[in-house]
Amino acid sequence: MNRRMNRLHREVMRLLIGEIVSGQRPAGEMLPREVDLAEEFGVSRGVARECIRAMEERGLISVKHGRGATISPSASWDVFDPDVLAAMLDSQRGSEVLADYVECRRIIEVAAVGLAAERATPAMLEAATEALERMERSAGRSGPAAEELFHEADVSFHQALIRASGNRALADVAKRIHAGLVVARFPLARPQYRHERALPEHRRILDEVMSGDAEGARRAMSDHLDTIAGYLAEHAVLADGAAQRT
Repeated sequence: MNRRMNRLHREVMRLLIGEIVSGQRPAGEMLPREVDLAEEFGVSRGVARECIRAMEERGLISVKHGRGATISPSASWDVFDPDVLAAMLDSQRGSEVLADYVECRRIIEVAAVGLAAERATPAMLEAATEALERMERSAGRSGPAAEELFHEADVSFHQALIRASGNRALADVAKRIHAGLVVARFPLARPQYRHERALPEHRRILDEVMSGDAEGARRAMSDHLDTIAGYLAEHAVLADGAAQRT
């Protein structure tokens, strides 16, 4: 697929995902045929075909040869996919999706840091230490580039700790969650609290892991996720208020 075709396919796909997630194209409804989609969006049949394939991969539609594509219920959607997640965050169910993410992180990361405290060697924790240092450097700066650096370092920190647990399967599962965090970070970002909350909380987690205190590490991670849950509650109130005004 050439670059222009790839761009068009992604643009159309994102529009369709947004329409499915918002309910404009409800579950059980038939998706227009390839030729009709091409005409509707003013693209080639090849682009329409790629859109259909991409949405099927993401669980948004079910394709049966000879019968066409049907919109799938939300339970079938790949909520870890960045495009699906972005559309869901823009919808009325955004706060619900974020709550699922925070709950999922709590289940995985609290246990993971306990394992890391029990198993990790100093060498295994070098990546987490380096990521925290990058968080500290970028927290003192402002602007979009600094925001990107901070969030990249934040995700790297959590990934490094899960790898330090020594459980490869756990690390692979967490990769998908952390990929979603890159998309989901904006509603929960609180730059004004980084020096007061985010950095001390991350430093505490790492210190507990480095000291080998599994229970302390689990408690530190749980407390950090409590902070995130608090931001989520604030976001939910604001989102609900905005929805009522529209």
